[in-house]
Amino acid sequence: QVQLVESGGGQVQAGGSLKLSCAISGHTLISYGMGWVRQSPGKERECVAAVSWNGGSTYYSDPVKGRFTIAREDAMNTISLRMNSLKPEDTAVYYCAADRWYSNLAAGGAEYWGQGTQVTVSS
Repeated sequence: QVQLVESGGGQVQAGGSLKLSCAISGHTLISYGMGWVRQSPGKERECVAAVSWNGGSTYYSDPVKGRFTIAREDAMNTISLRMNSLKPEDTAVYYCAADRWYSNLAAGGAEYWGQGTQVTVSS
């Protein structure tokens, strides 16, 4: 059984940085695309970043381009999301996600989900 466990969320002031990590256990997801999807109350679920199975392709949503960086370390069975220049509108629950199809992640869908970690950015 695949498990995705996020860590690294918290509260930060606008302009600050956070790094989220996702530990993968139960099965190797080396052939899967991986991503980070966020959701906040009253807003649509949004994939903010995704990386293809071999790291050759990455996707970033327009609101986070240039500020967020996704990375995968298959040897460590982890992925991370480095978030810089955080804004109050980045406040959301962030979910680690995995899918065989990279395009599904970019559309906000996934086969496997973590439990989510809260990120709160205060102004």
